[in-house]
Amino acid sequence: LLSHELELPKELSNFSASFELSLPDKSIIKNIVRETAQQWAREHAGQKVKTSRESFERLIQNLSGLTAAEVRRLAHNVIYDDGAISENDLPRVMKAKYELLNKDGVLHFEYETERFSDVGGFKRLKGWLEQRETVFKDSKPGLDRPKGILLLGVQGCGKSLAAKATAGVWNLPLLRFDFGTLFNKYHGETERNLRESLKAAEAMAPCVLWIDEIEKGLSGDDNDSGTSKRVLGTLLTWMAERESAVFLVATANDITALPPELVRKGRFDEIFFVDLPELAARKNIFEIHLRKRGIDPIHFNVAELAKQSAGFSGAEIEQCVVSALYSAHAQKTELLDEHLLTEIGYSRPLSVVMAEKIAHLRAWAAERTVSAN
Repeated sequence: LLSHELELPKELSNFSASFELSLPDKSIIKNIVRETAQQWAREHAGQKVKTSRESFERLIQNLSGLTAAEVRRLAHNVIYDDGAISENDLPRVMKAKYELLNKDGVLHFEYETERFSDVGGFKRLKGWLEQRETVFKDSKPGLDRPKGILLLGVQGCGKSLAAKATAGVWNLPLLRFDFGTLFNKYHGETERNLRESLKAAEAMAPCVLWIDEIEKGLSGDDNDSGTSKRVLGTLLTWMAERESAVFLVATANDITALPPELVRKGRFDEIFFVDLPELAARKNIFEIHLRKRGIDPIHFNVAELAKQSAGFSGAEIEQCVVSALYSAHAQKTELLDEHLLTEIGYSRPLSVVMAEKIAHLRAWAAERTVSAN
C-alpha cells in the first residue's frame, strides 16, 4: 500500500512493515541544481549560469528537507528567473520552502528579524550568542551544539525582540511556533500537529524556533484530558533527542506556570532573566525609538529622559515617545524634551501598578537565572 499518510487497522498493524522513502541528500540536490543549470545553458546558446561558490552552497543547504520534485521546481524558478544564483534568491527560496513544509499554519515564518543594535541592553546575552554562533552553524569536535535558551522576565522588556534579534544576528530564518493553532479537539491530533511542526522546523535547519509565552501552551489543567501533559512529553523528547541545527528560543512571563521538568538544567543551555532596563539601557532605548521615527537624539537631553523614566520597560518608553509625538503634532510644534517629560510624568509603569508581583519575580530570578543585561 502506498500513501503519504497511512493508518492500518489494529488487526493488520502487527503483520505489516512500514517503509518511508528518504529525502534527497546534499549530493543529489547538487546534481538536480547542476542539471537545471545545464538545461538553461542549452536553451540559451551555451551561456553559463552566473553564481559564486558561497551562493551555490547556501542554495543547496536551503533546499534540504524537500522532495526531489520540489527541489527541481525551486531550482528552476531561481535559475530561469535571471540566469543566476545569487544571495538575493535565498530569501525567496526559504519563503517558498516554508510554504511547502508548513501547510497547517502552526509555524509562522517571520520575514522581519531584528538586530541587537536595534535593541537596548542585553549585553550579556549578546556576548553569549557571539561565542556560540560558529559552533551552532558548524559543529566542532568536543563542543556540543547549542540547543536553546529560555528568556524569562518582566512584560514589555524586550523578550520577543531578543528572540527576533537572535535570528537576525546569526543570519538565520526565524520560525514562530503558535500554540494557539496547535490544539485540536480530536484525541491525538494535537500531538500529531506538534510532531509535524517540529519535523518541518528540522527541515528548515539551520534556523531559530521561537516559542512565545510558552507557559500558555504547557500549563494545562485537569479539564484538557491530559493533552497538555502529552504535548509537554513530546516537546521534551524532541528537545533531548534532536540532532538538527534548530536553536530553540522560548519566552515566558510566569515561571511558576512552567513544569519543573522543562526548566531544569540541560533542557535549555541557559535561562536568562530580562529585567527592567537600567539607566544606560533606557538612554539607548530612547535613542533607538527617536531614530526609528526620523528624529536625531542629539537634539534631546536623553540622559535626563532616562533618569526620569526609572522603572519603565522598553515598551513603556516607546509609548512615551509615541504619545509625545501626538502631543507635539496637536500643538503644531516640533517634538521637544518637554513633551517627552510630560508623558513620562503622566505614565504609571507596570513596575508601579503591579509592584508587588514584579518585586517577587525579580527576587525569585536573582539567585536562579542569569541576567540578560
